[in-house]
Amino acid sequence: MSEAEAASLANTLHSRPPLWRMLRIHQAIHSGKHPNAAYFARQFEVSTKTIHRDLDFMRYQLDLPIEYNPQRFGFFYSEKVDAFPTLQITEGEFIALVVAERALEQYRGTNFEKPLLGAIRKMQQALPDTISLSLADIQQTISFRTRAEPILNLEIFDSLAKATAARRQLQLSYRKPGQKVAEPRVVDPYHLANINGEWFLFAYDHLRGDIRTFVPARIQRIKPTGKTFARPETFSMEKRLRDSFGVHSGQGLWEVVIRFDPRVTDFVREKRWHASQQLRELREGGVELRMRLSSLSEVERWVLSWGGNAVVVQPPELARAVKQAAERILRAGTPGPEPD
Repeated sequence: MSEAEAASLANTLHSRPPLWRMLRIHQAIHSGKHPNAAYFARQFEVSTKTIHRDLDFMRYQLDLPIEYNPQRFGFFYSEKVDAFPTLQITEGEFIALVVAERALEQYRGTNFEKPLLGAIRKMQQALPDTISLSLADIQQTISFRTRAEPILNLEIFDSLAKATAARRQLQLSYRKPGQKVAEPRVVDPYHLANINGEWFLFAYDHLRGDIRTFVPARIQRIKPTGKTFARPETFSMEKRLRDSFGVHSGQGLWEVVIRFDPRVTDFVREKRWHASQQLRELREGGVELRMRLSSLSEVERWVLSWGGNAVVVQPPELARAVKQAAERILRAGTPGPEPD
């Protein structure tokens, strides 16, 4: 072996993840030659302490029956081992992992980034040799873009996530939309949810005596009260948002019917807008969308976003609200007299 080849081999050994090293340890023990820690340390150019850590992981995490034979000064399997327990993954699953990693890009810097990316990297390192796809290659072919990236104070977001997980009560300095001054709110944080690309905190508000929805970007300061709480067993995000169009749930139940003209019907058909939706094809080429909602505020803004290609059939309250909003837009867009 030339010096260059030896150097290349040494670099390869040092760059290999621990799982590769453990696989080679398994092969040597499985051969019945009773290798010891000093032998492995020389082979892999690591310390015996590192080898003993590998062996402990193989014993207690991978459940391999590794024993030491003092007469032969080496390790052996005390029970039959057919194969090394490794991660089996298909190329389709591998691509799904890459998609998951790329989807994390909009949350770079949050406390979720490091552990999730670390887990994905470990999975890639543990892939069997039959996987022919490269993570770097796939990353060049898949990406995610968001129209409006949420602005997060990462320190506050991290505190919210930890308090929610540990069920610690918080005092917030919270500014509601349209208000210039923030007000103090004591809350029990129940759940952090990302809905349509935006983060929301669902928490019991002690001032209001009910569950309220908070936007992390509107929290100016956060401080633990030193108290903990028990999340009610009756709390369910699925039930809470079942009849909402987005994040806001109400006390009513509205049968919403909206008709779309042929210019936008393909866009309407291509998405599932709500769990309760029913689509009906119209004779002139349009489509009718029917949903059951508990609140009308978010669907009103959604109808307006179609720019006149959507018409509310029912309920009359929604039709009236959309009409009034459109009239306000027209009045706002009417130019006044030019200044002298």
